[in-house]
Amino acid sequence: MTSVADIKADAEKPRRWGWWYVAELRLREMRGYVSYVVTSSFANPLMYLLALGIGLANLIPEGMEGVPFLVFVAPALLMSTILTVGAEEGMYPVLSGFKWHKIFFAIHATPITPGQIVGGFLVHLTIRFTFTAGVFYGFLVAFGAVPFASGWVMIPIAILGAFSILTPLGAYAASLDDDTGQFALIQRLVVMPMFLFSGTFFPLSQVPDWLEWVGWVSPLWHATQLGRTFSYGAIEPIWLSATHLAVLIAYAVIGGYFMKRAFVARLTR
Repeated sequence: MTSVADIKADAEKPRRWGWWYVAELRLREMRGYVSYVVTSSFANPLMYLLALGIGLANLIPEGMEGVPFLVFVAPALLMSTILTVGAEEGMYPVLSGFKWHKIFFAIHATPITPGQIVGGFLVHLTIRFTFTAGVFYGFLVAFGAVPFASGWVMIPIAILGAFSILTPLGAYAASLDDDTGQFALIQRLVVMPMFLFSGTFFPLSQVPDWLEWVGWVSPLWHATQLGRTFSYGAIEPIWLSATHLAVLIAYAVIGGYFMKRAFVARLTR
């Protein structure tokens, strides 16, 4: 016979481990598209490295900043890949959980809180980002683009960079009742310019002065510069490296705060 103590203990589990239950649910849902996650995790780095890192490198034999072009662009390719996945996960999957799939409402019907839903959502994505970034990093090492000893630090930097764009977009997506083209505009006016003008293929100093501000507000540039520091030892003032880290943390934390607020407002209205 189940005792009162056992019932209380079972009732406490969602309050204590609710975030993990949400993460586990999201991971189980991934089984429906795990082939896409695995295939893209292997295909994307190979395509980028062959087309951009090696193909484009033949057009720039002198390299960039005193290193071969492949070495220069490798951190940017890793960061841009993970940040792009982060941007995607912060839009349709969030809105779907409220509008089409409605899974967030189903979860909230249990003792699990909106904050735990957000936490579990982010934990699940941390696991996915780690896998994708780890595979990409393995390709970079195999191509001789990054050193194995210190280059691995790019993986947590890439994950932080992904959250720096995911959480603000997640907060925005959670506030929408429908998608009437907002996400397409974000892809065209935010994600694509971020990829093109964040020092991905050339130093930010080579960008026209009137466009340099794009790099300074872009999480991709800050993540890429940190990655280059740990990859091939790009030289920059310590205050600038600290600024890169501070900007990424600020985007992720502030975005996470507003994402939680948006979830609370949507689930309790």
